[in-house]
Amino acid sequence: MDERIESYEEPHLGAVIPLDVRDNGQGLEPLLELVSEDMNAINRIILDKAVSDVEMIPELAHHLIDSGGKRLRPMLAIAAAKLCGYQGNGHIRTASAVEFMHTATLLHDDVVDESGTRRGRKTARMIWGNQASVLVGDFLLGQAFKMFVDVGSMPVLRIMSNAAATIAEGEVMQLAAAKNTATTEDDYLAIINAKTAALFTAAAESGAALAGRPAEQQSALRSYGKNLGLAFQLVDDALDYSGDSARLGKSVGDDFREGKITLPLILSFRRGTSDERQFWNRTIADGDIRDGDLEHAIALMRRHKALEATFERARSYGAIARDALAIFPASREKEALADVITFCISRSH
Repeated sequence: MDERIESYEEPHLGAVIPLDVRDNGQGLEPLLELVSEDMNAINRIILDKAVSDVEMIPELAHHLIDSGGKRLRPMLAIAAAKLCGYQGNGHIRTASAVEFMHTATLLHDDVVDESGTRRGRKTARMIWGNQASVLVGDFLLGQAFKMFVDVGSMPVLRIMSNAAATIAEGEVMQLAAAKNTATTEDDYLAIINAKTAALFTAAAESGAALAGRPAEQQSALRSYGKNLGLAFQLVDDALDYSGDSARLGKSVGDDFREGKITLPLILSFRRGTSDERQFWNRTIADGDIRDGDLEHAIALMRRHKALEATFERARSYGAIARDALAIFPASREKEALADVITFCISRSH
């Protein structure tokens, strides 16, 4: 395997296909080739900015940074800047800061969700505790915004500040919805739009903002990022009930055990019988999970085609993201960004 691709491979993330699949453009190879030089610089910045005299900070930060993430969001920031003809170096620091924001949200997520594993490894909270995980996440957010300031672009700083606030709102919304079987699909979409899609949106839009492109192009990349992020999260949530544990980097059904309300569960609850709803209320709302309940939950999702419907919704958002790119002329960058959509959706196959 090409060494460059190997450095970005994440064999334990929630993907059902290998990262370097080349058939039908399903892999990320075009994007990796496009951003490889910039990503090398970004990796150096990430290592540099994770340094602190407080020993626990670099230890904990590197536990997650080195765990094999795809770094998809910073790659989107780079590709979007290139798509818009940006000629400076600001996209390097912007993309590095985007990855720090993402890492911070993962640390906070694992505390909120009480998660035990991520990408096949113990979560930081299981090793260093919840308090350290939250505080190091805050440190990484602080480092991210120092880098955004260094970029010297008020539009980028505005985009990222709004994203940070929106992500925090999404976390609170998800916390409020936990174990609540009355959560609607609209509620769920609002949560993942804030919690996940907001950073995809900001990463993509930052490219147009850095390049000073007109509002039409900024809006197009904002739409691309938002709908790609929604599709990405929908697929992730469906894979939690239908994926391969070895590739997910966690046990199938973690969302079920954590009482997390996602679309497959919402659809199964809405489409189910009264007895089936009692099952969901016992297992999710009351947290009374017994042997065989996960298998029964998956069977109900299949009976009511909830997983199929979730993947179909993801494909719909992917189509919107693809249409958003239509205003840009044909280019290597446009093709790579389109291939990202295919990659995210193809994880469902």
